[in-house]
Amino acid sequence: MHVVLAGGGSAGHVSPLLSTADALRRADPGVGISALGTQEGLESRLVPEAGYDFVVVPKVPLPRKPTPALVRVPGRLRAAIKAAGAHLDAVSASAVVGFGGYVSVPAYLAARKRGIPIVVHEANSRAGIANRLGARWAEVVAVTVPVGLTGEQLVGLPLRRDITTLDRAAARAEARTAFGLKPHGPVLLVTGGSLGARRLNAAATGAARELDRAGVQVLHVTGEKNAQDVMDALGEAPGGYHVVPYVNGMQSAYAASDLVLCRAGMNTCAELAVVGLPAVYVPLPIGNGEQALNAKPTIDAGGGLLVADEDVDPDYVTSTVLPLVLDEGRLGVMSQAVRRLGHPHADDELAALILEAAR
Repeated sequence: MHVVLAGGGSAGHVSPLLSTADALRRADPGVGISALGTQEGLESRLVPEAGYDFVVVPKVPLPRKPTPALVRVPGRLRAAIKAAGAHLDAVSASAVVGFGGYVSVPAYLAARKRGIPIVVHEANSRAGIANRLGARWAEVVAVTVPVGLTGEQLVGLPLRRDITTLDRAAARAEARTAFGLKPHGPVLLVTGGSLGARRLNAAATGAARELDRAGVQVLHVTGEKNAQDVMDALGEAPGGYHVVPYVNGMQSAYAASDLVLCRAGMNTCAELAVVGLPAVYVPLPIGNGEQALNAKPTIDAGGGLLVADEDVDPDYVTSTVLPLVLDEGRLGVMSQAVRRLGHPHADDELAALILEAAR
């Protein structure tokens, strides 16, 4: 048996792909696993680093509006389908699993032509073009949250085992020591994702002294490109303000913290639900409003707050975030609420569905 995974372009596609690959290997150590992706995407580095075979498929951007680039799509798509199909033939693929992104469309079309079972996983609160297409022919349509695809099954988002097995209370002391934090007192984690978020950075640094005077420690993951700007904005940083450009393994940051100020990517929302960590979500102010939808189940359940990007400033941090991080009782209630939304076994559940389709 050989399963071919397709997806990439962003961490939102690559992370669940790799978590699913690991779950497949655990479920059946003999199964062959390979991944299709583009040379330009994160997958070209992350998949080989994880120990899985990686095959490049030409990138086929799909313009959302009529442009001159639209006339080049058919030729590019044929080349991508040919490359995907050649790999499916070479490994005698038993199933193709798509996670969305540029490479999923040619993978779905090549699989359909060969009668190979298709499994779709939609990570986001709004299905993309690729997965809306793949869902028409799929044996299994798995979703993180309900999105309205025909025959969808609610599975959740496959996450890394170091997240899904995290015991925050047990790991707290070691995590705080690792980041140079004091063992006691509230900790606010500020993170805008791997690239950082200037709006969140400015809001947190502007409130740094008020947070410090209230006894709140801050663990600020700035993003590597923004670290120096944050340090410059802080000047002489308060003793409880800890700046980290990048964290390799967010489970430690989650274990050390009591509240998060963050964006609302689905991966972040799913991870915080599984570990039971309350958050103040600041959706990206671009795109189709997807991030606000990602956070909506958590907000509705009482596990977090939602604030518009333009409203996040130092005054908001001192007036809203600061009282919340000091309120241990309220944070405990929010933690229980958000944890009920988590899907800690999504990786294993999706792997079981894939193997069933492949067989």
